[in-house]
Amino acid sequence: MFAVIKTGGRQYRVVPDDVLEIGKIAGEAGTIVQLGEVLVLGGDTPVLGVPTVAGASVAVEILDHKRGPKVIAFKKRRRKHSKRKRGYRDELTLVRISEILADGKAPTKGPRPKKAAAPKAAPAEAAE
Repeated sequence: MFAVIKTGGRQYRVVPDDVLEIGKIAGEAGTIVQLGEVLVLGGDTPVLGVPTVAGASVAVEILDHKRGPKVIAFKKRRRKHSKRKRGYRDELTLVRISEILADGKAPTKGPRPKKAAAPKAAPAEAAE
């Protein structure tokens, strides 16, 4: 099953366990958030929304907040000797698609537990 969602002015085709970067959404890392603008629910019998599918949503787990690469807008006018350099960085959220929900259901899965780091080996002491 797949879905087409709209968030931050962009549309994404998602399936469960996808990891993608979207425009910044509110929430802390590790929380589950529901995105309600579902345009298409795909599968054996696809459902097209007019403009959205009623009662459908996508549950996503927020993994991280970060900033995108710097984009430089440089303008130069030769005749009047003027230059302008501006830059910006997008605010992004890294999310994992937990599940695709239909008929107004609530998410059943919680956030995934973090993997425990392997214990580090003690450094060998120098022999004197």
